[in-house]
Amino acid sequence: MSRIVIAGIGPGSPQDITPAVTQAISEADVVVGYKYYFQFVTPYLRDGARCVDTGMRRERERAAQALALAREGNNVVVISSGDAGIYGMAPLVYELADRDGTAVDIEVLPGISAFQKAASLLGAPIGHDLCILSLSDLLTPWELIERRIRAAATGDFITAVYNPKSHGRYWQLYRLRELMLAEGRSASTPVGYVRQAGRPEQTVRLTTLGQLDPEDIDMFTVLIIGNSQSYTANGRMITPRGYALTSPADGQEKVGQQIMIRSFRRIESELHRRDFPLGHKWALLHAIHTTADFEMERLLLTDENAVETLYQRVKDGQLKTIVTDVTMVTSGIRKGALERLGIEARCYLADERVAELAQSQQITRTQAGIRLAVSEHPDALFAFGNAPTALMELCSLIRRGVARPAGIIAAPVGFVHVCESKQMVKPFTQIPKLIVEGRKGGSNLAATLCNAILTFDDAQQLRPGRDL
Repeated sequence: MSRIVIAGIGPGSPQDITPAVTQAISEADVVVGYKYYFQFVTPYLRDGARCVDTGMRRERERAAQALALAREGNNVVVISSGDAGIYGMAPLVYELADRDGTAVDIEVLPGISAFQKAASLLGAPIGHDLCILSLSDLLTPWELIERRIRAAATGDFITAVYNPKSHGRYWQLYRLRELMLAEGRSASTPVGYVRQAGRPEQTVRLTTLGQLDPEDIDMFTVLIIGNSQSYTANGRMITPRGYALTSPADGQEKVGQQIMIRSFRRIESELHRRDFPLGHKWALLHAIHTTADFEMERLLLTDENAVETLYQRVKDGQLKTIVTDVTMVTSGIRKGALERLGIEARCYLADERVAELAQSQQITRTQAGIRLAVSEHPDALFAFGNAPTALMELCSLIRRGVARPAGIIAAPVGFVHVCESKQMVKPFTQIPKLIVEGRKGGSNLAATLCNAILTFDDAQQLRPGRDL
């Protein structure tokens, strides 16, 4: 019986061609393939072996010619880059043989695929469930490709992308990025891409889905888009073997942190708007995570760069104290973050001087607490989650030049003077502010907004909960 071997020759490096493939080529009477790939197999050809090339994009003719040569009694090897069964020649040879009823013994020898080679160069990005997509619509309707992209995104698959771009196919990768983000894949999702994997021209790059520039990509490039667990470390892209709820930073199990990370990514995917500045988005994700209230997308106001500015003051040692209106706010600020950054969080309500001051001045205890706090820490970050009268007191002290806060978190809750207190703080344009508009607010909100400021360095990678 006539025989054809369909051999995957790997991505291009001699070290990536399997011994079974080199042996098959060395025994072949005829090697059929695209001429570009003959350079990789020439050292293995026996004397007198023929090399048959039918040209680029003429795979069907190549398969038909291979079958014809086999019927003539030749020992034929059809070479295909990567693995012959992945966007390669193997399916086509089988199809034509079945259609024509050709009695040919067909054997497929696997090869290292381009996405496997790319993955090894990037680190370990394909450690969990994955899919492979081609963006070429020559043989597949684009509408179907779009459905597959959406499915890959919603299913949280690691996604290898073949044929991402060519001279005529310039827009599809832009669309893939748009669809992935629209279906909830985080903009911080790691993306690795390798050009000419295994060849002398090889280049390896790491970026994120949000920062991916399709203009850096060409037809010789394979992309790998991570899943929700993928991360980068030391210039490598890694996807854990499962959703094991471990922290890649220190190897310790932090179940709460990983649940929080997944929650933030879910919240991000459900936002109506995706182009918030990073500091505002980080605070917003904290607010929604704490309240499960997507109205925060409308209610939360932050001054331009407020979160960034306050974090930088913490980092530079300029901001050392957070003053809260009630003890519940202080309790909600993460102790690990305070210790890590050398910050003190204080509420003066329990101070023995408060009751005396409140009685003598005929003011509320929270007002008295703020007066005492300003006398000792006039430049603190002030966070309000309960008492509008305390916020109004701070506004009065600012106007008198007594208080000069580093920042203000205005999130008192209730029905009396609440809305007015938040309006009173807005004219202080030189003070960075985070404000929850309207009646809504609460100690939990004020505390979580403090936590957003203290952990802003985790915002870019969307990895909350380090100090849980």
